[in-house]
Amino acid sequence: MTVQFRALAEQAQADGVITAEEVLALRRSGWGDGRIDMVEADALFVLNDHLVQRTPEWVDFFVEAIGEFVISGGSPRGFVSEAQADWLLSRLQRDGKVESMAELELLGRIFEKCQLLPERLRAYALAQIEQAVMTGEGPTRDGGRLDGACITSAECRLLRRFIFSFAGDGSGGVSQAEAEMLFRIKDATLGGANAIEWEALFVQGVANYLTACNTFQQVSAERAQQLEAFMNDNTPRIGGFMTRAAQSLADGSVLKVRSFGRKGVSEAQHDARVAAANRVTAAEDAWLQAKIDGDGQLDPLERALLRFLAEEERRA
Repeated sequence: MTVQFRALAEQAQADGVITAEEVLALRRSGWGDGRIDMVEADALFVLNDHLVQRTPEWVDFFVEAIGEFVISGGSPRGFVSEAQADWLLSRLQRDGKVESMAELELLGRIFEKCQLLPERLRAYALAQIEQAVMTGEGPTRDGGRLDGACITSAECRLLRRFIFSFAGDGSGGVSQAEAEMLFRIKDATLGGANAIEWEALFVQGVANYLTACNTFQQVSAERAQQLEAFMNDNTPRIGGFMTRAAQSLADGSVLKVRSFGRKGVSEAQHDARVAAANRVTAAEDAWLQAKIDGDGQLDPLERALLRFLAEEERRA
């Protein structure tokens, strides 16, 4: 940590205020080379805790700097390790909950940019939004409390980023756990002053779990390191690469490929697998029926979901 960075951080921490000019100075002194080290990352979290008001300039810098620290610290880049998750969670849950929108925006950026995250980090992020909705308190409420359970635009935006991110539980699709969370929020906020975006998010999220092709398999960190080493090879043999690519894709990946010899996956095979994955299975149908029958009534959001599913079935 440079002397200037330390002095700026300590001054802003003491004042509880950071100006746009001070943020710019922090960028230049601490992130001039585009890298933040562990000591600087810890200092930024401490500073964020002490700020009375977090300006847009500060939030942008905090999210970019800490996000890059986490994303680039993986091996390979974008693969967050258990140790990194431990460090991040220890900074976020000092008193059991996220304290600022800057931290929630940070989680959103990490979710969107990373390829693999430990499950507990994803679960923690979603729990923060659900807790805010259920209690009416938290950073998404601007420090205030709204009477009656409801979901805000900020919460809808963050939920969408979390559950549809590549690093989410469903690897780009919505998982059963996430769909069940959407139902819990729906039940708790029925009749509330909900954001206009909520109905679309609920319908699209649950429908994605029921009908989306979620057969994509996340690549392990070890496999990604092998691929990264291969791509960094200055003399790759294209023929060998195509053969290995075909072998990797023969496991039923959702990526479309034309047949590479006998081990390739044809477009017809791919399309058949996608069509099968897009059908609502008997188990999924039973799950949905149980959710709808749970309270003995068919509410407006459930009606909207059923209309959407019926239209998707008609188009298929």
